Amino acid sequence: MLNVNLTLRKGQVSFMEYPDKVTLIEVGPRDGFQFEKKIIPTPIKIEVINLLISAGLKHIQIGSFVNPKIVPQMADTHELFKLIPQREGIILTALSLNTNGVKQANDANVKNIEISISASNTHSVKNTGMSLNEAIDEGIKMIELSKKYGMNVRGSIQCSFGCFYEGDIPEDRILKISNFFLEKGIDMLALADTTGLATPLKIKSLLPKIISLYDKKKIALHLHDTRKLGLVNLMEALSLGINHFDTSFAGLGGCPFVPNASGNISTEDTANLLESLNIKTGINVEKVRLCSKFYLHSAFNFSTKLI
Repeated sequence: MLNVNLTLRKGQVSFMEYPDKVTLIEVGPRDGFQFEKKIIPTPIKIEVINLLISAGLKHIQIGSFVNPKIVPQMADTHELFKLIPQREGIILTALSLNTNGVKQANDANVKNIEISISASNTHSVKNTGMSLNEAIDEGIKMIELSKKYGMNVRGSIQCSFGCFYEGDIPEDRILKISNFFLEKGIDMLALADTTGLATPLKIKSLLPKIISLYDKKKIALHLHDTRKLGLVNLMEALSLGINHFDTSFAGLGGCPFVPNASGNISTEDTANLLESLNIKTGINVEKVRLCSKFYLHSAFNFSTKLI
């Protein structure tokens, strides 16, 4: 069943259909923490993750298997997966940028993985040291290896709506990468607005083409709020039937390799907006706010700095 919003356009009555339920995928413990200037102690990470679970979040990305010399905040991801018990109905995921990361994830008994590449050649080189073509090849290998390990795989495309370095990214490139991923049997496709350049018009242009390739219920958006259009872009995607969105508690996040990167759309604001539209999220907004307050208070009271 869909929520229907009555709108007026040039004197005519039209109806905008929204999903009646939306899944928010919490990425703060990964995308948020990786951008922090102080090393966050593992016990604080565990407490934050437990608070998010108690707030009703059932999909949480708790870390990434990347080079700890480059992203030291993620050095304890393997430990987190050992220390946080599996709970029925709770999906804990990790991100990987290469096959070595996938192997590490398998060693940590990770069942749900996101493999991610950038659609921008410049950003890809800065983020992973691989050219666009190399990254696409690596992405295909990551999917194949993840499937061999029996993992549930989400394939994500960074800079899907533009790049800080290269400007607009051709839609045909996003469609081509999406096709490569879909042919390899990914379980979900995610389009990431890594540098915050998405606009409602870009969303309206690209998403229908992606939906023509893949079930819209298996498409997720990872939106950043760099230009304060995050929730506006979400509304446009909602009108197209998308019902999976990445969010971050307290709006934490950003990319270490993008100058002046801003955070993700906040879990609190997104859940509050959706509930105001009578769209169910299963999330207790006040409990997420308490989690954010706990973390922000803790952040001023631990002193481990990045080396």
